[in-house]
Amino acid sequence: MEYAQFKIGESFKTATGTWRCTDIGTRIIAAIHIAHEDGRPVYEDPSWFNGPPYAVAEEVFDAYDFGGCYTMDDPEPF
Repeated sequence: MEYAQFKIGESFKTATGTWRCTDIGTRIIAAIHIAHEDGRPVYEDPSWFNGPPYAVAEEVFDAYDFGGCYTMDDPEPF
């Protein structure tokens, strides 16, 4: 994905599963991990994904990570 494709509140995929973008900085994005690569939710209680603030840790993705991110519409890249 390109930096401009990330939108707060929208999901994207990586090799580790599905993530939801929670913040967009000048050169980074922050996201929470919502589902594993096989589709199982990371946490059983969906209220943990409500926020901010979030009950789960936000992870930071920078320009080096964007190449491993895919939109939900992309064909299965893995």
